This record gives sequence, C-alpha cells and structure tokens, in this order.
Amino acid sequence: MKDESESAVRAAVEGELRLLAPEVRASADRVLELLDPEFTEIGASGRWWDRESILEVTGDGSVSEGCPVEVSEMSGVVLAPGVVHLTYLSDHGGRRARRSSLWRLTESGWRVYFHQGTLTG
Repeated sequence: MKDESESAVRAAVEGELRLLAPEVRASADRVLELLDPEFTEIGASGRWWDRESILEVTGDGSVSEGCPVEVSEMSGVVLAPGVVHLTYLSDHGGRRARRSSLWRLTESGWRVYFHQGTLTG
C-alpha cells in the first residue's frame, strides 16, 4: 500500500510540475492533457477559473512569459484511492503564493481536479 501511495503522490507531483513548465503552458493541448474535465481553480487573485477560462491565459503562452515559476516545500498525501492532495509554495518573479491541488486518477491518467493559490505576505 505504501508503494501505491508513493507512486500516486509522485505522479501528481510530476503532473503539477509539468503544468508549471513554460513549454506545457504554451500549448492548450498539453494543458488539457493534465486538466480534469471538471477542473476548477480559485486563483491567487481570487478569480474563479474553469477548464475553458484557464486555457485563455495558458494556451496563448502569456502566463509562461518572463521568469519561470520556482517551487518549494512540495508535499503530497493520498486522501483516498485515486485522490492526491498536493501543497507547495510558488514564487513567480517575487509573487509568492501557497498552493493546493487535488489530483485524481481518471481513465486518461492523473489529472488536476481543483487548484487554489493564496498570496503570501
């Protein structure tokens, strides 16, 4: 069971890091591969996003312009079979946020179901 949990957390971490990669964020198709069909997000700005609206800012590459997103304090836990909760700190050009993502295993693999970012002081 521990190996399954470690594998699930590793898959979610890998997916999260791919979503932060500029080359992935520049491609709507690559982003869609990682978003659950029911994906929603509460952004650090407080804005509510869904799968379609998030593509408006990621698929054109504008989010990935400039400096890369730095990630620290990444940790994950299996909440139930096929559900992983990740938390981490992001820094994007000095804009720091605590982040939380729920990943779930689908027929198409691991996909992010929910994400929230909260700016830090």
